[in-house]
Amino acid sequence: MTRERSLRTGRPRLRRREGNALVAVSLTVVSLTASGCVVVHGEREVLPAATRAEAAEALGEFTTAYNKADAAYDSSLDAEYTTGALGSIDAARLKAGRVNNPNGNPQHTPLKLTDVRYTIPKKAGWPRWFVADAQANKGGGARWVLVFTRHGISETWQAAYLTLVTPGALPEFTKDKDGWAEAVPADSAELARPPQALSKDYTTYLQSGGATFADGAHTSDLRAARTKNSSKPGLATQYIDEPLTNGDHAPLALRTTDGGAVVFFATHHYVKQTAAAGATVPTPNANVLALTTGEIKQSLTMEFVSNGVALDPGKGSGDGKVSLISRLEGLTAAKGE
Repeated sequence: MTRERSLRTGRPRLRRREGNALVAVSLTVVSLTASGCVVVHGEREVLPAATRAEAAEALGEFTTAYNKADAAYDSSLDAEYTTGALGSIDAARLKAGRVNNPNGNPQHTPLKLTDVRYTIPKKAGWPRWFVADAQANKGGGARWVLVFTRHGISETWQAAYLTLVTPGALPEFTKDKDGWAEAVPADSAELARPPQALSKDYTTYLQSGGATFADGAHTSDLRAARTKNSSKPGLATQYIDEPLTNGDHAPLALRTTDGGAVVFFATHHYVKQTAAAGATVPTPNANVLALTTGEIKQSLTMEFVSNGVALDPGKGSGDGKVSLISRLEGLTAAKGE
C-alpha cells in the first residue's frame, strides 16, 4: 500500500515574483518589528511568525488561488499555496473533479472568508506558522480554521491544515501583552499527551480503543460505526490506520489560557472492502471511481488523509482525556482488485 512518503511532504515553493532570490534559513534575516527594521538570526530569535498584515496577505493569496483552482478543477492553480494534509486532500478533490468535469466546476461558488481572527505565535526557528479562523460562505455555518506554514523568509505561506469548527468551539489562546500567541513544543511534557504523540495515539485508539480520548463523534462514535460496518452480508470491511507526522504533516500546537493546548495533527487511513464469493463490491460514487486504479472485481481499497484539531489538557487537569473537536478527511486514492 502507499505509505506516508507518497504524500505531499515537500518544502514549500518560493514565490514566483521573488525568482531566484533564495535566502538560506541559516543566514541573517530581516524582520519587521514595531520599532522598525532590525537584523536578527531568524533561526534563534523568538519572533512573531508573521506580522498581521503578512498573515492577511497570505490568507488572501490562498483564497484567490483556491477559487481559481476550484472553478477550473485544476490543482496546479493552488498547489503553490497548499501543503501537508490539506494539500493532499485538495489535490485529490480537484483531480476527481477534473476527471468528471473536464471543462471545470459547473457548481463553483467563490469562497468568501469574513470575520477573520488571526492567532500568530511568537517562536524561534522554522517552520514559522499561524492560524486564521474565519466565517465562510461554505461549510454549513462552521468556521474555517486554517493553519499556514513556511520554512524560510523567502518562501510562500502555504495552508497545511483545514478544519471546520462550530463557532465558539475553540478555547481562548494564551497571548502576551502585544497579542502574540504561544507555540507549544511538539515534545511538551506539560500536557496530557505531547503533541508529537497524538497522531500515533489516535490511530492506535481507532484500532484498539483506550482511555486517551474523550467520547465523541470522531472517537467512540467512529469506532462504533466501524464495528457495525465491518461485516455485512456478502461484504467485509477492513480498516488500517497510520500516523502521519513527517514534513508539513507535523503537529502544531498553541497554548490555551486553561493551561492546555489546541493541537493540529494529521493521520493516514485505508478502508478495504472485500466481497464474498458470488457477491460484488458496492459501486462507488463518481469521485471515488475517478481516483481508482485497477479494476474493481472482488475488492476496493480506498486511501484517506485526515487532519484534526484536538484539545489537549494540561497534565493533571480534569480527567486528562484529549477531545477531538473537528476532523476533516478526504479520499486521496483508490485501487480495485
